[in-house]
Amino acid sequence: MSLDLNGVNVPDSALARAITEMVRDNATPLLFHHSSRVYYWGALTGVRKGLAYDAELLYAGAMFHDMGLMPRYCSRCERFEVDGADCAAEFLRSHGIAQDDIETVWTAIALHTTPGIPRHMKAEIALVTAGVEMDVLGIAHDQFPAAQREAVVAAHPRGGQFKQDILQAFYDGIKGKPQTTFGNVKADVLAMKDPDFVRGNFCEVILGSAWDS
Repeated sequence: MSLDLNGVNVPDSALARAITEMVRDNATPLLFHHSSRVYYWGALTGVRKGLAYDAELLYAGAMFHDMGLMPRYCSRCERFEVDGADCAAEFLRSHGIAQDDIETVWTAIALHTTPGIPRHMKAEIALVTAGVEMDVLGIAHDQFPAAQREAVVAAHPRGGQFKQDILQAFYDGIKGKPQTTFGNVKADVLAMKDPDFVRGNFCEVILGSAWDS
């Protein structure tokens, strides 16, 4: 369903249509709609803050940001964020996108679960994280008028239990490589879902290193 919110919409371009098709066909409906909402929240945040951003790059970052949770794109030892970033980079490269733009999208996806850093970077990087934080954590929820929130959710429904469903999707995507959650918010997901999970401890790594002192 197309949506136009005062000029904020999915870019009408061959690249954007290809991105939509790729993610719709290879992600779950839950993640497709979540990623679509992330784009709108990010784009609307950009408008509200007066940021200049490339809508195609923002769309790519938003739509691919969780692809690393899907078995087809999930590596054995990389963080899921890196898997999603690599998936996006390969896709964009195959469509002739400039390397600088690919690196922007890659970085936006790789850092989207690293609070406090993306907002100091390029607009597209900052806005992917802002969109994720709005849709998953409700950050800045009250800065979006109710009419905007309702329109986005009508076009891309959250369903009856999105909070529980997205946590399950996170767990399903990372449970096979728990070591990749060290120093990462996804360790909280494993701690919630897996009673046998042992969280890595940064201080213990330092104190147990090979150095004498």
